[in-house]
Amino acid sequence: MNLELFFQAPWHIQLHALSALAALGVGTVQFTAPKGTIPHRTLGYVFVALMVTVAVTALFIRQINEGSFSLIHIFVPLTLFGVVELSVRARRGLTAKHRWSALGLFLGALIIPGLLSFAPGRLMWQVAFGG
Repeated sequence: MNLELFFQAPWHIQLHALSALAALGVGTVQFTAPKGTIPHRTLGYVFVALMVTVAVTALFIRQINEGSFSLIHIFVPLTLFGVVELSVRARRGLTAKHRWSALGLFLGALIIPGLLSFAPGRLMWQVAFGG
């Protein structure tokens, strides 16, 4: 593991990665903790803020495609749409649909792009495996 590479990365990449890791932790707690409680609602707001931070900071990460957007940036509008959908369904009391929105957002905006960030040659690959 080479954390020095991470600390040498631009601030927006560091914020992006740390927000994603925090959202992963908060999301895991949200799925395992009791639902409908004040802590669940409070952590929900934290999760939404973290996911918006992840999506917005991703717009400034363009190393893959020579300064342009790449295919992985498709997750930005999907994330923002998912956050809105998740929030609206929670506000309307549509708990079953809210649960599916949360799961879709967690898998589709955190897990899948997170795994893609560990592709050989990318920063997270280099940090984790020293490549």
